[in-house]
Amino acid sequence: MRRLFWLGLGVAAGVAIARKANDVARQATPAGVAGNLGAAIHELASAVGSFGADVRAGMVEREQELYDEVERRTGIAPGGAGRRDWVPGEVVAARPPVRRGTGARARRAGG
Repeated sequence: MRRLFWLGLGVAAGVAIARKANDVARQATPAGVAGNLGAAIHELASAVGSFGADVRAGMVEREQELYDEVERRTGIAPGGAGRRDWVPGEVVAARPPVRRGTGARARRAGG
């Protein structure tokens, strides 16, 4: 009975070691390295995206604090006279319209 126990234990250990060796060998192949590198880059991109979202949220919060302070000190609502529909992070001043067809390329093209 003891020998059967040790035989079973040896077989189980051999199978576990063989599987681990196959996993390590698979990771050492170019496809395994590429998979690990891809996962690391994905994780880094996710962390950078999360950091960017945190920075944007902090900027919006700080912008709201500054607008509130300006309104408290001056009594003038930022973004226009009496404007209460302002949303933090929105661009208040509109960009001027782009004039098309007036450049050198348009003149060469006949437009």
